[in-house]
Amino acid sequence: MSEMAPPTFADGKDPEALRTIGEVAKALGIRQHVLRYWEEQFPMLKPLKRSGGRRYYRAEDVRMVEAIDRLVHREGYTLKGAKKALQSNTSATPQAPTAPMAASVSAQPATDLPVNSNFAYRARLIALRTTLVNALHDA
Repeated sequence: MSEMAPPTFADGKDPEALRTIGEVAKALGIRQHVLRYWEEQFPMLKPLKRSGGRRYYRAEDVRMVEAIDRLVHREGYTLKGAKKALQSNTSATPQAPTAPMAASVSAQPATDLPVNSNFAYRARLIALRTTLVNALHDA
């Protein structure tokens, strides 16, 4: 997966910079406890751990999180199935949102988004999807 371009964050840091679990969770719309759980379930997801157990995600770790999220939440894989797919490298490459999704988001006002906000649009979509999934589970 290292041949892919690093994920784009709208935080002004270098694309290859280390990011905390909080930064990754906020940017991708995935709760921190979910990211920690995925570390247990996916042995290939191994962010750096510094003193005190603080996690730092490299660009390849973020790509792996994006791939897991896509497989589990958009493509309907079970965790076991996603793990198998990633291990066999058949569906491991993260994909950009499809054109209809991107078009529906661009129709929304973007006053609160930074310039060059493709990442912000994607993060908003992921956050909305997470909210909908949680609402369905609570119903």
